[in-house]
Amino acid sequence: MKKMLLASTSTIYGQKYLDYLQDEIKNLFSKSKNILFIPFARPSGITHLEYTEKVKKIFDKLNLSVLDYQNDEDFKENINKCDGLFVGGGNTFLLLNKLYEHQLIPILSSKIIKGTPYFGTSAGTNICGTSIGTTNDMPIIHVKNFKALQMIPFNINPHYLDPIKGHEHMGESRETRIKEFHKINDQTVIGLREGSFLNIIGNDIILKGSKPAAIFKKGKEKFEIDNGFNLKNLI
Repeated sequence: MKKMLLASTSTIYGQKYLDYLQDEIKNLFSKSKNILFIPFARPSGITHLEYTEKVKKIFDKLNLSVLDYQNDEDFKENINKCDGLFVGGGNTFLLLNKLYEHQLIPILSSKIIKGTPYFGTSAGTNICGTSIGTTNDMPIIHVKNFKALQMIPFNINPHYLDPIKGHEHMGESRETRIKEFHKINDQTVIGLREGSFLNIIGNDIILKGSKPAAIFKKGKEKFEIDNGFNLKNLI
C-alpha cells in the first residue's frame, strides 16, 4: 500500500527548511530506520553531499536516520536496504535525468508500490505524476523521457501562483501555461499552492495544508478543492 507525502515546497515564507512539515514527516517515517535521501535535483547547484548533510541535520532533530551519501553508484545498494525515501526539490529535469542515468525509476516505483514511505518536495513531487510536463523549472539538461514514477494519476504544478489583480505581469500566468499544456495533453493538473501537500495512503489522495488547490481539467473551467478533499474522487 502506497504511503506518500507530496509537498509543493520544502520551505514556506518566514520559516526554516521543512519546519511546517515536521509532524507529517515524523508520522510518515515513524517505522523507518534507514531513510534514503536522493539529492539529484540539488537546488542552486549545491553538491549531493552538501544537500544530504542539510537534510540529515533536520532529520536528526526529528530522531530519524538518513543514510550517509558516498557517491551516486552506492544508490542501488542503498535503495535495496532503505525503508524510507525522500526526494528533495531543485531542478526537475536534472533530477529525472539522474534517475534515468542510474536506472532507478523501476526500483523506486516498486518500493513505493510495496509500501516504502515516500516523501517528495517540489521536484520530488513533480516526478510522481503522469509526467513532469507541468514543472516550472528550466530544461537545463536533456531528458530522454518526461515520464517518471507515475504514482498518481494526474500532473502536479508545485509552487502554483495566482494572478495578482492590478499587477502588471510580464509574462504568462501559471493558469495560462497549464491551459497551453492542455492544448496537446489530456491529464488533469493540480495547482498545488505553497504550504499545501498531498497525503497518500493506498488509493486515497488527501489535500492538506493551509491553502486550497486549483484543479485544471482539459476543456473545463478551473475550480478549487479545499483541505481534506480526496482527489481520488476526481479520477
